[in-house]
Amino acid sequence: MDDAREEGPARPTLQVFDLAPVGVLVTRGRDHRLVYTNTAYRATFGDRPLGTPIREAFGDLMQQDYLDLFDGVLATGRTVNVTDAPVRLAFPGTGRRERFFSFSLSRFEDGEPGVLAVAAEVTEQVIAARRAGDMAETRRRLLHRFQSLVQVSAEIVWVTGTDGEPIEPSPGWERVTGQGWEEFRGTGWLGALHPEDREPTRRSWEEARRSADPWRHVYRLRTVEGDYRHFEVNAAPVYEGGEVTEWVGTCTDVEQRWRRQRRRELLGRAAVATAEHTGLREMLGALADVLVPALADGCGVHLLPEFTERPANAPVLVRRIATAARSGLAGRIPLGEEWFASDSGFMAALRRRRPLRRTFPPGRPPMDLLPASTAQWMADAGAHSMVLLPVIVDGAVAAVVTASACGDRPPMSDDDVDLIGQMFDHAHDALSTAMRYQRTQRVALALQHSLLADPPEVAGLDIVARYRASPAAADVGGDWYDSFVLRDGATVLVIGDVAGHDLAAAVGMSQLRNMLRGLAVDRQEPPGDILRRLNIAMEALAPESTATCVLARIEETEEGGRLLNFAVAGHPPPVLVAPGAGARLLDEAVNPLLGLLVDQTYLSAVEPLPPRSTLLLYTDGLVEHPGENLEVGLARLRRKASELAAAPLPAFCDGILTGLPTTGTDDIAVIAARIPG
Repeated sequence: MDDAREEGPARPTLQVFDLAPVGVLVTRGRDHRLVYTNTAYRATFGDRPLGTPIREAFGDLMQQDYLDLFDGVLATGRTVNVTDAPVRLAFPGTGRRERFFSFSLSRFEDGEPGVLAVAAEVTEQVIAARRAGDMAETRRRLLHRFQSLVQVSAEIVWVTGTDGEPIEPSPGWERVTGQGWEEFRGTGWLGALHPEDREPTRRSWEEARRSADPWRHVYRLRTVEGDYRHFEVNAAPVYEGGEVTEWVGTCTDVEQRWRRQRRRELLGRAAVATAEHTGLREMLGALADVLVPALADGCGVHLLPEFTERPANAPVLVRRIATAARSGLAGRIPLGEEWFASDSGFMAALRRRRPLRRTFPPGRPPMDLLPASTAQWMADAGAHSMVLLPVIVDGAVAAVVTASACGDRPPMSDDDVDLIGQMFDHAHDALSTAMRYQRTQRVALALQHSLLADPPEVAGLDIVARYRASPAAADVGGDWYDSFVLRDGATVLVIGDVAGHDLAAAVGMSQLRNMLRGLAVDRQEPPGDILRRLNIAMEALAPESTATCVLARIEETEEGGRLLNFAVAGHPPPVLVAPGAGARLLDEAVNPLLGLLVDQTYLSAVEPLPPRSTLLLYTDGLVEHPGENLEVGLARLRRKASELAAAPLPAFCDGILTGLPTTGTDDIAVIAARIPG
């Protein structure tokens, strides 16, 4: 033992503490002279001068009141124990800092009375305990905060075991759904969900539990009032010892938020539907598909042609041009037309120009308010409510929407009806344009069809004409044909194509046809001369238009035969089919396109027509394909015409139309004449 650590007579007695694992300090006398410190004490508190009063030896101790304890122990002889006492002084190697000790002070008699102090450092234990306490306090505060947050942000709070089934009643769930504990427990809670949401919710819940990830889901919950509202569920696993022991979750009513979000989504889809389609039928069909199944189970869109132009007491034709139906119901409502008396409930509803809602026993819709086929569909589908919505376009009732709800779907609300109205309001400009286009197209089609009259009956000559509109093109083509008999007995066959696919093309086609008829009747001259005069007339008639044409005269010779006199202006050449000789192109008499401002002679050509031969005139849609040389299409036509040479003339024309590959993007007209044999 180091003599410097003891004061004289204490050495033989105190050396037993030298290797003690705790700090030992000994003082003597009333002034508490420091007479001994062991190795553990010096390692903790550093060397302190022996023989000096303890207050001087520990002058750097911040908590000087601890030294007062020495006075009490020496005076009374009672042992003092202090636990977790903070001590702030300069410690060896660490500088001044606060550490914690538990120590005991005892009086002893060994010559001069003194005090024995034993000190053990407990800093780590105190800090750990404090941390544990802080964590407990933090958890307590967070729990209180969470409970307060749940109370203000969620109508329903629930707790389940690891199997996903409730382990305690949920007063909020019972208040919202009416399900008590017996109905709620197990998987009974699924019964309060909308039938369509039960299986998706069950699968989503199972996946969340399997992955132990927080669960977020939205489903429709049946309330005590009997309606369904959208609730958002948020749940999280509760861990203990690293294992999930239970799940806690909340359900919050998000119906209004869901409606706002749905409104934005549906209006956006309606805008896309109207932007992607130009045809009225396609546009309204796309809008119907947006409504079903989002807002309704069935939907029909009806057009009211010229509704405002009819007399007040006249019946009105309603034309259904678009329908939609939810999957699982009795198919789509059929398209078609129906008449309504002016005094019907349907017409009265349209004259009010306001949405009309009706609820009724399932399968028993109001017949007077609906087209018969719509009412029948609602009856078959078990519909229980409907909406009739007039669509106002350019200030007039131009269409009407009928929408119905079936099964568990509640009747459409005021918000739903307003949303349907907004969808069609947003489509107003597109609908207006489409309807104006449709009116223009009807005029053009009527004009076009008026020009495609049946060929005349001519003795000793068979004439057949065919016209096939494009199944893909929405516009009216400029293809046309004509046939008539002149005063000199010659039979004229004409086929042509005016550039464009609109009303202007149809009007130009009408003007061209009538002008050509007049020129052909006016003078008995070669077809090339007639086409030349027509080309000159087009400068004043239609200066911005161009057209192609074949003009053919079939004349009877003095010997009783037939002779073809023809001219071609920018049009595919005629085809002559003779039995045993196949089909060949009549590519003589080729002239410029009509509408080109050229002043030149138009050529004509003459070709004998043998008995049983067939003359075929056609428009370019029969032979032209994008990216393909025209000669390829003409070769196909010759082969097909040769195959059909012996067929009756109607079958010959039909076989030409159906037997050749076409693009389907252009109209096709053909006219053929056969010489009997």
